[in-house]
This record gives sequence, C-alpha cells and structure tokens, in this order.
Amino acid sequence: GMRTERFDFDEIVDQAHFYSQFGERFMLADAAIRDLDDLWRVITGKQLPLPLEILFINLGRGQKRRYSALILLFDKAEEELEGQLRFTTQ
Repeated sequence: GMRTERFDFDEIVDQAHFYSQFGERFMLADAAIRDLDDLWRVITGKQLPLPLEILFINLGRGQKRRYSALILLFDKAEEELEGQLRFTTQ
C-alpha cells in the first residue's frame, strides 16, 4: 500500500521545525529545507518515496491560518504529482 506519514501540529512549534521534521522523516540530510522553495523542490524532485500520503493532524483554525502557505504548497504538489501524493489535513 501507500506509505503514510503523519505530522502532528500539537508537536510542531513553527515552520522551521516542520522543515527539520520533514527532512528527518525522509532522511533528506543532503537537502536541508530552509524555505517553501526548498520544500517544493524536494517534493517535486523525485526525492520522496512515492506513492505517499501526508497527513497534517491536530491542525486547528489558528494553525490553518498560520500554516496556510505550507498547506497550499502541499495542495499544489498533490495536483502536480497526479495521484502519487495524497495530502489531507485533520
């Protein structure tokens, strides 16, 4: 089946913390993620174990606003990767 990775926003303190968590989860030591552009390059650049499901959990309304650019990026990546990436927020 599809590998599922959950990112828990009760534990993630800010966007920089998310980047480091994401990098650790996929062992991207050689590709440090510092911003949304880096993240986009990693996701669309065949560096992830596709097919893949990404879940953002414990994302409250305030956090949805705070992380809206991040959420938008994953929504766009899901379109771009045509079924290879499934992205859900809970």
